[in-house]
Order: sequence, then structure tokens, then C-alpha cells
Amino acid sequence: VSQMFGELVAVRLYDMWDVAGRPAAPVLAEIGPGRGTLMRDMVRTLDRLAPGLARSARFELVETSPRLREVQKATLAASLPDFRWHETVATLPDGPLFIVGNELFDAVPVRQFVKTPGGWRERVVALDEAGRLRFAAGFAGIDPALLPPGSATAPEGAVFETAPAREALMDGIAARIAASGGGALFFDYGHLEPGIGDTLQALRRHEYDDPLAHPGEADLTSHVDFAALAKVARGHGLKVSLHEQGQWLLDMGLLARAGSLGHGKGEAEQEAIRDAVERLAGPEQMGRLFKVMEAAAG
Repeated sequence: VSQMFGELVAVRLYDMWDVAGRPAAPVLAEIGPGRGTLMRDMVRTLDRLAPGLARSARFELVETSPRLREVQKATLAASLPDFRWHETVATLPDGPLFIVGNELFDAVPVRQFVKTPGGWRERVVALDEAGRLRFAAGFAGIDPALLPPGSATAPEGAVFETAPAREALMDGIAARIAASGGGALFFDYGHLEPGIGDTLQALRRHEYDDPLAHPGEADLTSHVDFAALAKVARGHGLKVSLHEQGQWLLDMGLLARAGSLGHGKGEAEQEAIRDAVERLAGPEQMGRLFKVMEAAAG
């Protein structure tokens, strides 16, 4: 959306590194780096804010897609440090880890359970009489202890989502930070408390699509349960805080940075900066829907 986002993320990473005692040769990583623009903006900012840190840190990217790795290499070609790529967090080098993930967990699969007259049953994909894909209730149930408040009175057809794969990913990251020190910053759209609701959605050619209409041709996502991720991190002794993205960015100085960035610019550029601020922090856009999770070693 804007370079301001990456700049403020870099400032917060610097803060976390400073609070941690400024450990030598930290590992600064991004997981799910997309096109590499966030990492580029973070590196540029750190090079101005703390040149010593930028030159001593080890910059790592966790990316499973060979195609995206090539895009990231092109984006980062002119950046200062050497970058290394990894398939998983497990192969990151030893040392204090400061890791960022932007729109990471929403792309990790969820399981859905639907309320039926016979109780909660796992939602599965079946075929209708015409051979088309449809959702159906399977035979597998769910431990009632995993259901959120309100599940007992939820109407028939209500959906509850759980994400063991997301929690497993968070578990690995949290275990690493607990063992070696460091911190994590995660940004995603989701909710701060568990609840009932179907948030599975598909995007195809930049438009919303039926999740079953074009299998393999659309991006499937769902909202992130940050309370569940926070519980995993706290289980490893990490200090966790949860925020709405808009307020987090405002607290980090988004408006001051926007003013500085727009100073002396033409009206068109200033308007673009204002639009970026509104998209990032506005309550009707990303400001409330997107959440921020900070986790750090105690």
C-alpha cells in the first residue's frame, strides 16, 4: 500500500531489538514475503535508523514458492545486505530471531465445523446430483471444549472455524523465540476473540468468487483467530499484545511520517499519501479489520 507501512514496521523491530538488549548479529526474517517490498522498505529504513544493526544483522526470508523467490530476488537486488532464503523457519540460522509476517496466517488452511441437528460436524466438500462441488456435513465431530462461547445456542447451519495448521506454525516460531530470544510482528485480517462465523472466501482475478467455483484458480483465505495464536505464544512464555492495525500505526507515528513524506510534494503526491493513510488506518478500510500481534521473549 505504501512505503510508510514498512518503515514503521522497521522502527518497531528496532524497538524490540533495543529492548532485548541489542543482541549482536540478530536474525531479521520475514515469513511469506510476497513480492519482497516490505523487506526492501524495512532494510532501507534500518540502514538509516541504525546502520550498525543493518550491517550486522542476518536477513532471511522464508518462502516456499520458487516463482515468488525469483520476484523477491529482483525486488531486493539493489538492497544493502545479502539475503538468504529458506523453506521453513526450522532452517533459520541460530541466534536471536526478530520475525515479521504480513498476511501470512490467512493463507494457511482452516477446518470448518457446521451445526447440525445431530451436533457439530466437520464441513466437507462433496458432489451434488449434477456433479458440481458443494459443501456438506461429514461424520467427524469436534471436542466441545474447543468450541467458543455461544456455540450451544448457535442456529442450525452455523459455522465454526479452527486452524490447527496455523497454531502449529505459530508454535514453531514461538518455540524458537523462547529458546533464542527475539520477537515477532504479525499483521493480518481477523478477530481478537474466537466466535461463530464462516469467513472462508475466494479471490479470483481481483474479484470475490465462490470458493468452490474454480478450484485451483482462486486464492482461498479466511479470517485469523488471533486469540488462538496468542494462546500458543503465551504457552511458550512469550509476552503478547494484540492491537487493531489502525491504532497501532497511529501510535507508531503514521501521521507524522505522512506529513514528513508529503512535505514539499505536489498536490497529487500529497493526495496519494493521504489515500494510503486512510487505507492503512481508516476504520472502514484496513484499520479495524486488520490486527497486529506482537510477541517477545520475556
